[in-house]
Amino acid sequence: MTSDQGFLADCRARLAFDLLAHTWNAVVLWALREGPVRHGELRGRIGGISQKVLTETLRRLEFNGLVDRRAHGGAPPRVEYELTALGRTLLPAIDAVGAWAFEHGDDVLAAQDRHGHPHAATSPGRCRRHR
Repeated sequence: MTSDQGFLADCRARLAFDLLAHTWNAVVLWALREGPVRHGELRGRIGGISQKVLTETLRRLEFNGLVDRRAHGGAPPRVEYELTALGRTLLPAIDAVGAWAFEHGDDVLAAQDRHGHPHAATSPGRCRRHR
């Protein structure tokens, strides 16, 4: 990619942005950074995510090669999820975006308030705003 136009049009770049743009992808990847975890424990780590949405997100991340699903025999059967080597490569980018959000999130929320954005009160950034 040698020009800004090439970067914007490159399907691999769009793929990467799409992976990080989905509401729960980065959150689930970040929650898996410490190693394998079962579905219920993962849901508890994240908070605010339904079982259905977590399952859909894990399937999407598995489909994209970012998460491995491992079924263990026994009664009852046990399933664990963990990051693949490819999934781990996204952690620095997620950390960088998170750091940016921590530093500039209030500025974005203030801009939304100034513009009277109809969804400003319920935007994802509102979940951790402290006044």
